[in-house]
Parts: sequence; structure tokens; C-alpha cells
Amino acid sequence: MPHRNAVYRTAAFDKIGIMADTILVVDDEVHVRLMLQDYLTAQGYRVAMAADGREALFVAREQPPDLILLDVMMPELGGLDFIRQHRRDHATPIILITARVEEVDKIIGLELGADDYITKPFSLREVLARVRAVLRRTRSAATPDEIHRVQDVTVHLGQHHAEVAGQTLQLTPSEFNLLAVLIQAPDRVFSRHDLHDCLHADDDAGTARTIDVHIRNLRTKLEPDPKAPRYIQTVYGAGYRFASGS
Repeated sequence: MPHRNAVYRTAAFDKIGIMADTILVVDDEVHVRLMLQDYLTAQGYRVAMAADGREALFVAREQPPDLILLDVMMPELGGLDFIRQHRRDHATPIILITARVEEVDKIIGLELGADDYITKPFSLREVLARVRAVLRRTRSAATPDEIHRVQDVTVHLGQHHAEVAGQTLQLTPSEFNLLAVLIQAPDRVFSRHDLHDCLHADDDAGTARTIDVHIRNLRTKLEPDPKAPRYIQTVYGAGYRFASGS
């Protein structure tokens, strides 16, 4: 196993002391790691690297990243197994890096809690767009006291905190943002494309199918009975809505 890497600091960070976002790049191909490190560092990010999921777990504990770029197929511990272990205690945004033929892995990765995916071969501009989009969604602007309550679900937008019946929900950034969109407009029906546009703003990341996976994950955490949803309801042929309960 390669030595465990310290965080690679950007020149901007070292010279002026501004804390940049840290991105953990996890890939067993050295040239991919180095290519992403060089490019993201030039864009002003701090970069940490790991050659497999096992090393990534160690690096993420030592230096918690703001976002993880994660290859799926790796020795020692693959990307999907990494997500299973990392998601037990952390909600760090994760973007999967998958081969074109790994459609099943994409869906499984989203179901496990990944926020987005990039398909190999990829352009560096696409990587940058996805990274910026996911970080932007994670830190979507909201006033500190903006709170929405519908039925017994409460969402604190500024604190990025949600609870149901007084119990805190452990949501990924994409799940939280999806819930935030729905609860701000009770009973309004959002199509999958509406939700895709709300979550991904001015980029083309993700698909309508991705929304279905995030909805399923959100219901598992939110609903007393996910098969008979009380809060997030399907409007067949139209999309989803957050029921006001009235």
C-alpha cells in the first residue's frame, strides 16, 4: 500500500492563510490521482489522496474532507464498501467515478448515499463543474432562522438540520436539499425534472433517475413506513409532493 498522504495544500492557502475546501481523491490508478490533484490544486482546492477504500477511511478520519471523489473499482476495499463504512458516521458529499459499463454500480452507489457520479473517461472541466455544484448544494444559502415545519417534520435551512417527531435525521447533502425543496412548498407537485433542476441549478449533473434513488433513500430515513409514505407522496405520472396533512 502506498504511504498515507498528508493533505496537499494549494499555494493560495499557504501564502494568504485562507482555508480552502479539501477534496479527497480515491483511485487506484496513480495517473488519475495525480491528474486530479494537479488540476484541483490549480483551481484553489486542497487535495488529499488515497489508493483504495481502506486507505481512504484512514485519511478521512485524520483530515475530514469537504468532498470525496471516489473510484468504484479498487483493490483492498472498493468504493461501494467504502461508502457503507464511511456513511455510518459521516455525511460527507461523495461523487462516484465509474466506468461506462457500471450502470448497476452507479445506482447502488446512490442508494448507499453517494450524491452524484462521473463516468470515465471524463473531462477535467466536468469534474470541476460537478465538484462546484455539489459543494454549492451542500452550502446553499439560507438565513440562520429560516425554519420550515410541516406535520411533525422540521427543517432548519441555515443549520442544515432536519428532524421528524423530534428525532434528528442523518441525511446526505443531496437528501437534505431534496427535503428542503419539497417542504418549502407543501402539496405542490414537483416533477422529477423540476427536482433535478432545483438540486442541480445551472449544471447538467445527475438525471431524473437519480432523483428516484434519493427519494427512496429519504423515505427510508423519514417515513414510519416507506412503502406507505405519509410525508413524501408519489403523484403517479406527475412526480412527488410533501403532504401538508390537512
